[in-house]
Amino acid sequence: MNQLKVIGREHIGQYEFTGIEGGFGKDKKAMLVKDIANIHDQPLGEINRRINDNRKRFKDGVDIIDLKTVMGLSHNEFGFTQNAWNRLVNAYLLSERGYSKLLKILEDDKAWEIYDQLVDNYFDMRSQLDTTRLSPELQFMQGVVDKLAASERTQHRLENKIDGVSEIVATSTMDWRNETSHLISKIARQQGNTGESYKMTRNDIYDEVDRRGGVSLKTRLTNLRRRMAEEGTSKTQRKNTTKVDVIAHDKKLIEIYTAIVKEFAIRYQVWNEEY
Repeated sequence: MNQLKVIGREHIGQYEFTGIEGGFGKDKKAMLVKDIANIHDQPLGEINRRINDNRKRFKDGVDIIDLKTVMGLSHNEFGFTQNAWNRLVNAYLLSERGYSKLLKILEDDKAWEIYDQLVDNYFDMRSQLDTTRLSPELQFMQGVVDKLAASERTQHRLENKIDGVSEIVATSTMDWRNETSHLISKIARQQGNTGESYKMTRNDIYDEVDRRGGVSLKTRLTNLRRRMAEEGTSKTQRKNTTKVDVIAHDKKLIEIYTAIVKEFAIRYQVWNEEY
């Protein structure tokens, strides 16, 4: 790992953060996740959780460095107080590539707008080049390069979305219970990551199953629990039986339910999550 060096406080537009070089290569710029969380107006704990949930996507030394594992590092130099440092389980540092991967997980337009600003004015530092002093030919070439870079980032986002949709569409009915459950969790996270958001997501999906399947899952669940009682099934087991168990008894409903969950996942743009 190349030596890390704090280059001071950086100011890009309205954003202020700690400028860092090294770690991912000579003179390569990096950003603290605590600064990224602040810039995107999200709690540091939430950003760390999203990274840890997708940790295998981040390559150590290429995308990410955990400063807590770096020997001889001065946490004060990186803007951490002793108390804050002691509380942290991870103190992540991201390269431009690592930051891009995080953006795929956060996936919202504002996040990408911020990323574009930081790439142009921090990671690439193109803003320091005064093009007015260049010859007309070089000014033209610089303009072409900038447009190509912007086009490449746009294409990169489009490819990520295409890959995300493809993965969702490929969700199999072979292990439908686990795969749809994971997708529903991701959808609920996009809507607030609360108990209420999970409940609302499932209820919306069940309502759509009722509509498309021409059934009442509520009625079928009542009937299923009644049959279980007649068969001597325990009260606890009956109580824990859900509408998903009802769906499991009907092959047609499994297909309908799986298709609806996929549609919801695409609607809420659950790209690049672990299904």
